[in-house]
Amino acid sequence: MRNLKSLTLAAFMLAPFSAAEAQDNNLKARMAGEALAWSDSHGRLRQFMEAFPKGADLHSHLRGAVYAESWIDWAAEDGLCADMSDEFYGPSLKFKEKETCEASGWITAEAARGNEKSRRELINAMSTRSYVPTHNWSGHNDFFQTFANIAAAPHRLGDQIAEVAERAGSQNILYLELMETIVFPELFPLVAGLELSGDVEQDYKTLMDSPFGAKIPELVQSVQTQLDEAYARKDKLLGCGENPESVGCDVEVQFIHQVIREFEPSMVFAQIILGWEVMKAVPQVVGINLVAPEDGYLALRDYSYHMKMIDHQYRTKGAQNVTLHAGELTLGLVRPHQLKFHIREAIEIGHAKRIGHGIDIAFEDGSDELLKRMKDEGIMVEINLTSNDVILGVKGNDHPIVLYRDLEVPYALSTDDEGVSRIDLTHEYMRYFRDYDVPYFELRHASRNSLTYSFLPGESLWENEACRENVLSGSALNDVCAAFIEKNKKAKLQWELEMRFREYEKTLRIPKRRKTSFQ
Repeated sequence: MRNLKSLTLAAFMLAPFSAAEAQDNNLKARMAGEALAWSDSHGRLRQFMEAFPKGADLHSHLRGAVYAESWIDWAAEDGLCADMSDEFYGPSLKFKEKETCEASGWITAEAARGNEKSRRELINAMSTRSYVPTHNWSGHNDFFQTFANIAAAPHRLGDQIAEVAERAGSQNILYLELMETIVFPELFPLVAGLELSGDVEQDYKTLMDSPFGAKIPELVQSVQTQLDEAYARKDKLLGCGENPESVGCDVEVQFIHQVIREFEPSMVFAQIILGWEVMKAVPQVVGINLVAPEDGYLALRDYSYHMKMIDHQYRTKGAQNVTLHAGELTLGLVRPHQLKFHIREAIEIGHAKRIGHGIDIAFEDGSDELLKRMKDEGIMVEINLTSNDVILGVKGNDHPIVLYRDLEVPYALSTDDEGVSRIDLTHEYMRYFRDYDVPYFELRHASRNSLTYSFLPGESLWENEACRENVLSGSALNDVCAAFIEKNKKAKLQWELEMRFREYEKTLRIPKRRKTSFQ
């Protein structure tokens, strides 16, 4: 990333904002848009779109972002096993249960990696590669089963971050918010046997009076220690110390505290309580989200209860950033009445600033009013096109991105689980561009949104008039804007994105073609 501090020190005064400057700026953007359209019809869209500046991927599960081949490599290096015997759910990676893999009834992950048939089956079992719908097995089943087939040693957290950061850097992505559950197995013995009442005030007291409550400081410190070690490992793997310009080193990475909701209430509330304390104490963790299939039995049964848990923490322990998987449902997957309230409750009770997926918005009670509220209050939707297609079978004009765009609800593109889906963010931009005939200016707007609605600390670039004029006129950084971005991390990354757009739009042109004999 460019050194914005040096830009601040060498800032130029803003020239008077003129129509000519704005016109020249817009002309460059239109020419870039024409070149992008040309690239699609001449087999070059991947290259052109990979170079397109993408602010952030805000909806990405770290475990699902890693490709299967990496899990297999790490398992082989760390002495894990591979169970190749399950013909229905597919093979899976496992830790030894006995002295050796063979004694456990399995083979070594190293042996599985070296056998083409076993390796192929493992990759397919840990991703949606080669998925074909069959009787009693849907894309939904295939997608979520992958997570049960993955296993990795705890020290591989840094390796995971390094993989996704390097991939992001190669696609001109500036920022990642990664969902991950850093502390989880440790909670089970601490809440075992606890029965909650449904009254969140009383339930909070019950949990805080339990062994879990006494352990919270230790658990928070564990999160901090694990992340510190993982970031250091990431930097080492990418070579950031020796060469800060190495691919991925300039990608800003933060975390969303991921609460797995398909457990009994005591376990879910404990995760939420812990998340609140983590967000206060650990600077790398900037928000909270609930994950696991929204159509699961417990997720449906306790949905409103979970929202009240979040509301309790928000009201009594202080406001924090909340983004929620809500409305990742469609007609046929669940009963119609279960499509009517999830997004609304996520916003009205769960205090969600962003909605993940939001597929069932048209089924929500009072959907028109809800959409207007989302627009007016700037509640952004995280759009995951490939994931929604594979898991829910929703695509094309059936996808609510059409509705969100029409009613000006803010949105940004994201990947969900790029390793499982065998995609990347560039793929999602390509799909969006092709499937919805999206003009360049809107692609740029979506990219900007991903930073504007991120949980990066500080104010947005767009909230400062001097910065807005800098962007709209295409002029050099003025000292008023420079001072603003120096103290606002979000604005700093947004300015970097604008610099990358300027460079992209300046250089992206339809190439001259040499005439050939067949023309």
